[in-house]
Amino acid sequence: MSTTPLDRTRLLEALALAETSFGLSEPNPRVGCIVGSPDGRVLGRGATQQAGGPHAEVMALREARAAGADLRGAIAWVTLEPCAHHGRTPPCCDALIAAGLSRVVVAIEDPFGQVAGDGIARMRAAGVCVEMAEAEIAAAARDLNIGFFSRVQRGRPWVRVKIAASLDGRTALPDGRSQWITGPAARADGHAWRKRAGAVLTGLGTVLADDPRLDVRLVPTALQPLRVVVDSRLRIPPTAALFAWPGAVLVATTVDEPARCAPLRDRGAEVVQLPAQAGRVDLQALLAELARREVNELHVEAGPRLNAALVNAGLVDELLVYQAPTLIGAGRDMAAIGPLPDLGSAPRFVYRDVALVGADLRILARAAGRGEFAWPELERSQSVGILDGKTPT
Repeated sequence: MSTTPLDRTRLLEALALAETSFGLSEPNPRVGCIVGSPDGRVLGRGATQQAGGPHAEVMALREARAAGADLRGAIAWVTLEPCAHHGRTPPCCDALIAAGLSRVVVAIEDPFGQVAGDGIARMRAAGVCVEMAEAEIAAAARDLNIGFFSRVQRGRPWVRVKIAASLDGRTALPDGRSQWITGPAARADGHAWRKRAGAVLTGLGTVLADDPRLDVRLVPTALQPLRVVVDSRLRIPPTAALFAWPGAVLVATTVDEPARCAPLRDRGAEVVQLPAQAGRVDLQALLAELARREVNELHVEAGPRLNAALVNAGLVDELLVYQAPTLIGAGRDMAAIGPLPDLGSAPRFVYRDVALVGADLRILARAAGRGEFAWPELERSQSVGILDGKTPT
């Protein structure tokens, strides 16, 4: 059999379900599952819960059973290959087999080494018909978990740099004042992007200038992302606001002096010493450390120097720019990357989405050469909210 229009419809619905795992399932991938009858009736729906909690397939099976459904011969549509290993929970492929399903339609294979096709193979060996979705659905499913794929396949998080700027590209006045360039709708939207990240990164300069909290508070969330500060010389004051709010804080430094670390640890922060590069924290080493901590998406809200360091090192995968309809003139840049020897040396990005958010323009641009993570064009009302200008939730 090949996939059908009903398969496409159900998989799109499952992708929308998976979005409800933003800010909940980290570090596990966001997965949605729908269980239904061959005639098209939906019997159960589910999305991945918190780490250690039930996965999407189990949630859908539970809902169907609670409604008294007979699952023998039913179909499951799932946005990621059902797991085949016993991690924090038992294998989902076994749960689908035990339920007596006749067919499972999978959006994309799980890249994780302990799955990577084994879930599909195990279901087929048990007599379940397993089919893979069309290419554009598969691409959407991968993009929904782009950080998970990045961490597993590249050994580092997907790095997204968020910037709020004026029409002439200024992020602050010359003295650093920037509150507020963009409006409340854009700020709430930015918090929705914080919510989907495993960690929020900033530099010491931003902490000293703005004293930000860097938590998610303008949209509801079950989890707070890890807050990470790059502080090469360990100058962050223990009184910084980001230590005062719920959620873990990690300070990355090159300094190995326990006495200087103690006041920060007293505030609940973890201090990690990383290798130095030109006297500063090695950003490659930092990303490797965050991957080791199972951070999938890294959301950067920093100043022009750290932004430039990430761009110049080729570590920025995506720019999330909110552009206000105003002109500032003299002020601070988005990224202090110059001067360039020629235009051919300029970092290149590809526009992936442009949408109005309140009075401001939101631009999503991917680094050129990240084509394997291309954002598909899909006709759907919800899944992966930035496709249609909706805020992820």
